[in-house]
Amino acid sequence: MKIPLFKIYWDDEDISSVDTILKSGAFWSSGTQIKTFENNIAKYLGSKYCITFNSGGSALHALMLAHGLKPNDEVIVPSFTFIATCMAPKYVGSKPVFADIEEETFGLDPNSVLEKITPDTKAIIPVHYAGISCKIDELREIAEAKDLLLIEDAAEAFGAKYNNKFVGTYGDSSIFSFCQNKIFATGEGGCVVTDDEEVYNKLNLICSYGRISKENYFSSNCSVDYVDIGYNWRLPTILACLGISQLDKVEKLIKMRRKNAEYLNKNLNEIKGVKTINVENNNYAVYQLYSILLENTELRGELIQFLNKKEISSKIYFDPVHKYSVFKSANVNLPVTEDISSKILTLPMYPHMTIEEMDYVIDCIEEFFRSR
Repeated sequence: MKIPLFKIYWDDEDISSVDTILKSGAFWSSGTQIKTFENNIAKYLGSKYCITFNSGGSALHALMLAHGLKPNDEVIVPSFTFIATCMAPKYVGSKPVFADIEEETFGLDPNSVLEKITPDTKAIIPVHYAGISCKIDELREIAEAKDLLLIEDAAEAFGAKYNNKFVGTYGDSSIFSFCQNKIFATGEGGCVVTDDEEVYNKLNLICSYGRISKENYFSSNCSVDYVDIGYNWRLPTILACLGISQLDKVEKLIKMRRKNAEYLNKNLNEIKGVKTINVENNNYAVYQLYSILLENTELRGELIQFLNKKEISSKIYFDPVHKYSVFKSANVNLPVTEDISSKILTLPMYPHMTIEEMDYVIDCIEEFFRSR
């Protein structure tokens, strides 16, 4: 594609950071740089604890375990999300309960969440779609009033803020993703941030086979103990080094994304048949994805094919999870989710997207609608 859906921003510092650990010939796993990366994330967000994982999905699974969710517990989730959000409760035998989304941020609708709460409800997992905060303050109020866990799926929203407070710091615990198309990237990877020391200690066991070891496992000759069931979900040192370098420029990356989104919004809003996402001033969006809504849903497939011919990538983020075969037994009515999912189309977005590239995308979309 002439213009792909995303490109990873990298520079010589990223190359150097990985080169250094490669040439060391040691500790490509469990190196000291992992703790440095975790500390840097915690400091940036203002959280007490951070622990990295090999993916955001692993991090969310680990949180189900660390917070003690059990079979038959109910966890309220959106259907308008990547499937990992809804799979996580199932991994521990809990039941994902789908609530509808609202039309402003495409996050969980607080009113729908209230309707879904039962005596078996134990947690709410809100998602911050495309790097835009959901109505997280209202959802936190519900969680506190109903004595429920609030676990933020902030995979797409590193650096986003709501009322000048970082997304990911509202919940009891939160996850972020460093997958290749995220705000900053390590290829694969993710983390949990929390202020709960007990949860943090559990996560340290879960991510490394339930092992207690005061020293580096690979360099120490001391005996270790395995005290609980755990998994091999550690982030490699090489990716942590890349993460340190990427995080150092995250403010620059966010500024570039926001500038591009502003340009696209201004120009795409002038095209009849296209609607952009209107983000309120108290919602500091980071635009991990850039999505538009089409007034005529029947034209979406044609537009995708038209853009393909113009060598412009586009993708539907997201189809409703409750429509997938693995969740069809849910049998729920989510009118807003299904409406938004039928209209949404994600366009190319990356920090170093040029004016010429954006103009080409805009011109092609304008050409398509003018021809209709």
